[in-house]
Amino acid sequence: MGDQPIVARGLTKLFGDFTAVDGIDFQIERGEAFGFLGPNGAGKSSTMRMIGCVSPRTSGDLSIFGLDPSNDAAAIKARLGVVAQQDNLDEQLTVVENLVIYGRYFDLSRAEAKRRAAELLEFVQLTERSKSQVETLSGGMKRRLTIARSLINQPEVVLLDEPTTGLDPQARHILWDRLYRLKQQGVTLVLTTHYMDEAEQLCDRLVVMDGGRIVAEGSPRSLIDDHSSKDVVELRFEADQNEASAPALHGIGERMEVLPDRLLIYASDGEAALQEAHARGARPQSALVRRSTLEDVFLRLTGRNLVD
Repeated sequence: MGDQPIVARGLTKLFGDFTAVDGIDFQIERGEAFGFLGPNGAGKSSTMRMIGCVSPRTSGDLSIFGLDPSNDAAAIKARLGVVAQQDNLDEQLTVVENLVIYGRYFDLSRAEAKRRAAELLEFVQLTERSKSQVETLSGGMKRRLTIARSLINQPEVVLLDEPTTGLDPQARHILWDRLYRLKQQGVTLVLTTHYMDEAEQLCDRLVVMDGGRIVAEGSPRSLIDDHSSKDVVELRFEADQNEASAPALHGIGERMEVLPDRLLIYASDGEAALQEAHARGARPQSALVRRSTLEDVFLRLTGRNLVD
């Protein structure tokens, strides 16, 4: 196993005639935050379910802690923490009861489960709500409690499937801070997301998935450097006028993308590109110069937005 707790080669998952995961290769280093980035249906969650030993692979090799999920699922699960896409807390129990009872599933004594629960509630900033019923918590609090619960067995690897979907910006940032602290403690994080800013904030390295395949791999910065320009000019014209406005702007910058709601010009100098667009007579309703993001990388590689 060495320093790679998770290694996949030719990993494939079929559902009948549908190929959800199509022969992908990846390895995850100990102590890193590794992400699967892509739109819904890209194969991210199917991959996570195979890693979590809840869905058998169809073919290919998958090694977790040097063990085979087909034969050693129980031993693997004992060393994993799992944060599912949907919170599945027991809302009729209190916050601390959810942790203690879950700890008992890992054969912790009640005293040890209570001790760990107290530590984890402090870690996720829920100590003051320890005796509250779960159903009274906000969405962000429930997400933090779900993460605390996933840590009760002191896992080496934590799987997080779309960890901040549905949360408001403040709740997302609190969650990002807790996950960053976990990584600093040496815990390996594996997450799926379709939020570009989340991947850029959390991931040391990631793969971009589309249609069950990996279309790019690297650090967020290296992916942007390799697959996009430094700047992007976003032009928004009147309804249904983006495509009609494109011919007059050809040749500005390195390339152009015409989307239903806006036109994108990729350039090393966004301000100069915008000036050239105005000089050619372009009169968009709004114009914005910004830095390239992972969404631009995905658009370049697949021709689709992350949220499509």
